[in-house]
Amino acid sequence: MKKRNIFISTVLAITLVAGLAGCSTKNNSNTQAASKNLLETVKSQGKILIGTEGTYAPFTFHDKDGKLTGFDVDIAGEVAKRLGVKAEFVETKWDGMFAGLDAKRFDMIVNEVGIRPDRQEKYDFSDPYIASRGVLVVAKDNNSITKFEDLKGKKAAQSLTSNYADIAKKNGAEIVNSEGFNQSIDLLLAKRADATINDSLSYYDLLKQKPDVAVKIAAQQSNASSSGIMFRKDNKELVAAVNKALADMKTDGTYETISKKWFGVDVSK
Repeated sequence: MKKRNIFISTVLAITLVAGLAGCSTKNNSNTQAASKNLLETVKSQGKILIGTEGTYAPFTFHDKDGKLTGFDVDIAGEVAKRLGVKAEFVETKWDGMFAGLDAKRFDMIVNEVGIRPDRQEKYDFSDPYIASRGVLVVAKDNNSITKFEDLKGKKAAQSLTSNYADIAKKNGAEIVNSEGFNQSIDLLLAKRADATINDSLSYYDLLKQKPDVAVKIAAQQSNASSSGIMFRKDNKELVAAVNKALADMKTDGTYETISKKWFGVDVSK
């Protein structure tokens, strides 16, 4: 009887030790998985998931052959290359873009996301990779408007709810309703408006598409708004690696090549 009890006790002890060892191994495995940062995960998987719209030319859109392309696509692809991974784009409507990042559908967003204090409270951003500012555009033969203040009593083609319409109003302009930048230019060329205030990037894209268009920049805002690549919080290793990639691209001329391909100018400044 005693021998049987000793045998049972020994079996129980061995089982308990084995169980504890198993738990320890499992806990160590969980700890190692938890300690792996996003940059390491991306590199181990060999790809980085990038949220983008795919409908926002010239930044992220589909060309005539259906291929995803654009300034942001080229920038993101080059960043991924320098991280040593493949860029895998996840196309998402703008309204669901941030929620997709929150849900970990992708690792970062490259889609002209403006760097704003309210967004920085919840997300991390790379260093700015593109800058835009409001520009006052007039017909090439118009020499009467050389500054924003000259809009007083003039007609400005603007989308009624845009910030640029507010600037035109503050400078005394009469607003001619427009549905967007292209229509504003059409109104300007048809002499139905004297000027339009719009985004410098839209203007440079227009010149790239139509270099002979008879318009010019009369003035521009001094303050530029910047966009960055956006990440979930607490992924400092990935942010740092992306910042290094962007900095190296600017140093070796790759950024300028991509910028001039899409806009004809360096849009980082």
